[in-house]
Amino acid sequence: MCNAPEAAIKWTLNNIPKSEDRQLQYMSLEEMKKASDFHKSFPQYDVTPLTRLSDLAEYLGLKRLYVKDESYRFGLNAFKVLGGSYAIARQIAKELGRDVSHVPYSVLTSKELRDQFGQATFFTATDGNHGRGVAWAANKLGQKCVVRMPKGTTQTRLQNIAKEHATVTIENMNYDDCVRLAAKEAAETNRGIMVQDTAWEGYEEIPTWIMQGYGTLAMEADKQLSADGSRPTHIFIQAGVGSLAGAVIGYFANRFKENPPVMVVVEAGAADCLYRSAMQADGSRVNVTGDMLTIMAGLACGEANTVSWDILRNHADAFVSCPDWVSANGTRIYGAPIGADKRVISGESGSVTLGLVHALMTNPEYKDLKEALKLDGNSQVLLVSSEGDTDPDRYREIAWEGLCGTGKKPFGDL
Repeated sequence: MCNAPEAAIKWTLNNIPKSEDRQLQYMSLEEMKKASDFHKSFPQYDVTPLTRLSDLAEYLGLKRLYVKDESYRFGLNAFKVLGGSYAIARQIAKELGRDVSHVPYSVLTSKELRDQFGQATFFTATDGNHGRGVAWAANKLGQKCVVRMPKGTTQTRLQNIAKEHATVTIENMNYDDCVRLAAKEAAETNRGIMVQDTAWEGYEEIPTWIMQGYGTLAMEADKQLSADGSRPTHIFIQAGVGSLAGAVIGYFANRFKENPPVMVVVEAGAADCLYRSAMQADGSRVNVTGDMLTIMAGLACGEANTVSWDILRNHADAFVSCPDWVSANGTRIYGAPIGADKRVISGESGSVTLGLVHALMTNPEYKDLKEALKLDGNSQVLLVSSEGDTDPDRYREIAWEGLCGTGKKPFGDL
């Protein structure tokens, strides 16, 4: 599973021609607040922690280092439920001719609304966390759910979804082909609705709603930073199809229009479609095909969300492609804090950004990128740990057994 531990980090600054930037408006503070207000109506809602890692920041030579810990989100150990729940609510509200602000959790789960709306089947494809979030939301709202997962998916991730009474299978195909399968099945099913966080031509409304749902964590982090007397100078955000990255970067581009933070998109090297698109630098999207083998299961997506791509090409400062050892290092660093720092349990898709920041600040090989991003003792860095140990066996392989080495030399020589 793990690629060569000596594999290098690849990066490029954003030299893509700007578009008309039409998608940024959908990540406005007003739209994000609407999503946030919806999530606050859930009895399971609570603001997830923004953990300040002061001793690690000092060790790395940064002014401040913060991580938004999404392992606490709705008891599901990952952020994805924010998007799936909001998109389902928007779809139900649309079909009933209402604004989403008029269908909070108490209304969505009421007998009256179920009598009005009836029952639909929500289809999705997932590497784990998104499907679990959609299945959880559909289950809470009395709706049906069908989930398709790519080959290589662990039984733990499948069982987490099955527990939400969804129909779920692991298919002999990669993630992007699972998306196509689920979309086909939704189209052929009476009242079948595709709820996917990737977008393509002709399918952009629901993915936009999902991205707006993710904005809840960005808005929370912004308020938490302000309460601590900070504003981010740098944001490192991971990307699979790019929906989370587009939401977070879109939010902060709107929040600090005149002086935005330096914002960096971070991908798994085996599925770095955004990095490859940025390298091509003509505005078009480059897809990654094949099995996309990486420990970062949640980032193993080879086709970019069209809505997010338009935001990223206009507002991201750099795109970085990371081998698996970067993520593994991040998981271990979070799990073994120094000084008085709090421990963060971060899964392999949640930890890659910390692994990257650590590499930039400690490895002279990446001095050029560090300097290009102006990372120094004045930097206030915001990260998002997008998942906890959603696959406990894999987490232990990384944290206990040293899966994927260190990136400095082959694991067997340590």
